[in-house]
Amino acid sequence: WRAINGNFLFVLFTGVLLSIASLARVVSYSLVHYPILIWSFFFGLIVASIIYIFRQLPHLRWQEWLGLWLGTLVALGVSFAPRIQGSDDLVAVFCAGAVAICAMILPGISGSFILLLLGMYPVMISAISDFQWQILLVFILGCGCGLMVFSRVLSWLFHHYYSATISVLTGFLLGSLLIVWPWKESLEVMVDDKGREVMLSYHLLMPATYGEVTGIDPNTIAAVGCMLFGLILVLALEYAGGKRKKL
Repeated sequence: WRAINGNFLFVLFTGVLLSIASLARVVSYSLVHYPILIWSFFFGLIVASIIYIFRQLPHLRWQEWLGLWLGTLVALGVSFAPRIQGSDDLVAVFCAGAVAICAMILPGISGSFILLLLGMYPVMISAISDFQWQILLVFILGCGCGLMVFSRVLSWLFHHYYSATISVLTGFLLGSLLIVWPWKESLEVMVDDKGREVMLSYHLLMPATYGEVTGIDPNTIAAVGCMLFGLILVLALEYAGGKRKKL
């Protein structure tokens, strides 16, 4: 228990589970009824994360610029690739948990964001809202396995290639902004086994164009407000955390 810092991990997982349980229904409802606003909030969170991680780079040499471009290109490849349709298959859930927990121990990247990339976010939100205990248990087991394996790899990377690792993470977040861009025109949509529409491919649009093409109010002012709220929230938490370390 001491070797894996069990007390810290117990508090961490307890906090994560409580926050997820309390917000799952809110997020699920918002994704259906206020998609532009919730995606705008996510967009602001990621912009703030980019700022936070980029400030940790001690210097910018050609190696850091290369890592930045590499991370950006990988994220852009994910952005323009065909969307992965989430599945409640237990093997897929286990793998999603293993990958998502890795993101939680990376600076500036959240497990929820990785679930979005994998197409598993709606599946997990639904599992939490409806308390599908089998899916939740398998997901937690995946998180535990991923944490035990990836924490050692990450420790080695930070010890030997700190700047390169940080620059790749920054680039990955930068390129991934396209994934959470709020204004999208659906090109291909499928309906999952629960009757929910899932966007498989899309065009990115500017707010004014989005209104003209879709006939839906782009909610530009409210969306920008949600972006700023997400941005300020992360930076404020970072500032508060920095002050505590100095005390």
